[in-house]
Amino acid sequence: MDRRIPKTKEAILKAFVELLKEKKIEQITINEIADRANVNRGTIYLHYTDKYDLLDQCIDTYLKQLYESCMPKKETSLLASEGPLLQTFEYLEQNAHIYVTLLTRKGTHAFRSQIMAYIMKGAEEQINLYGLPAGMNREITVQFLASAITGLVEWWIVNSMPYPAEEMVIQLMMLLKQHLPTVS
Repeated sequence: MDRRIPKTKEAILKAFVELLKEKKIEQITINEIADRANVNRGTIYLHYTDKYDLLDQCIDTYLKQLYESCMPKKETSLLASEGPLLQTFEYLEQNAHIYVTLLTRKGTHAFRSQIMAYIMKGAEEQINLYGLPAGMNREITVQFLASAITGLVEWWIVNSMPYPAEEMVIQLMMLLKQHLPTVS
């Protein structure tokens, strides 16, 4: 594979996120993206069908990077321990400029939905590993956890990360332990 392709795609994604900070997706043109990325308009069409395909691939790329950077190396769930949670919050701190834009710009609501899907998967894995206390409904618990964690992460990012990553993890773990005694 030509080593220039990943660099070109990275430049296009970076330019696209910068433009998303400035305006709504409907107002962004392929020419603006090309100019900002310092590539030909045709180069963008070589990799993406249109700006909405670029948005989808942008979301996929940054979610994949978040997921790969933050998932534990062992066979434990994202919710199972403080280590992976701290990695997640620290990664978000280091890359705030990208995630703030993807969470706050109109036309990027799909990003929040996909984050929630990842968190739901993690909650399901957690429940599979540790089970639930008697009487708790699995579906309701997964929905509650995913909504709460997604909302907390979104609030933290959108409000310029008012607490350090370590404090967010401590508070989140206390909340999880309170609502899911099986969390260690």
